[in-house]
Amino acid sequence: MIENQSDNIDNKENDISEQDNALKDAESSDDPIIENDESSSQETEVIDTEDLKNTISNNDARLEQLEKEHETLKNQYVRISADFDNFRKRQSRDQDDLKIKLVSKTLTAILPIVDNFERARQQLKPESEEAQALHRSYQGLYKQLVDVLKQEGVAPMRVLGQQFDPNLHEAVLREPSEEFKEDFIVEELQRGYHLEGKVLRHALVKVSMGPGKQNSQEEVEKDKVEGETDSEENSSEDI
Repeated sequence: MIENQSDNIDNKENDISEQDNALKDAESSDDPIIENDESSSQETEVIDTEDLKNTISNNDARLEQLEKEHETLKNQYVRISADFDNFRKRQSRDQDDLKIKLVSKTLTAILPIVDNFERARQQLKPESEEAQALHRSYQGLYKQLVDVLKQEGVAPMRVLGQQFDPNLHEAVLREPSEEFKEDFIVEELQRGYHLEGKVLRHALVKVSMGPGKQNSQEEVEKDKVEGETDSEENSSEDI
């Protein structure tokens, strides 16, 4: 009986030693697995970092390309906008010029009628009541005509006593004048008109030659005659 108990004890010790060995074997087998997991995680982190760098680099290149395209499109838009603005201004200016030309042509044909009214007002002196009534009637028509011209932007020139300007005036006559200096207008022969600041019709004027011009011309002619007389006398003496 004692022997059986000792055998049981030996068996228990053997079982315990086997269990210890099994635990040691299990622990030794787990270590390579842990090491493999750590190395694989490190490799994964390295790969992820490289992919992230490549992605950032590609995004930077793409961003730079998009910025260049944006700048190109912006410059094109600015040029197109400027061209369209210039085109719109040119069209507006051309339309205004065409309008002024058409209006100028029409008004230029009406101006001789205005001139006739002005001449009639200056020359006619109605004495009878009937003549005065007729005079008032056509002067009323003249006033209406002048008002229409004003509404269209027509304004008469004031030239008397002004210096001659070939851009505004047309000199028909020149005469000496003691009152006005040279190249100043002494008389308006036909009224000139402006249209929106531009010349609708040049004024026909008489321009001063300045004082003493007539005397000087007479002296020149006198000297010329005296010179011819002297030459004739010299020729006769030679004969």
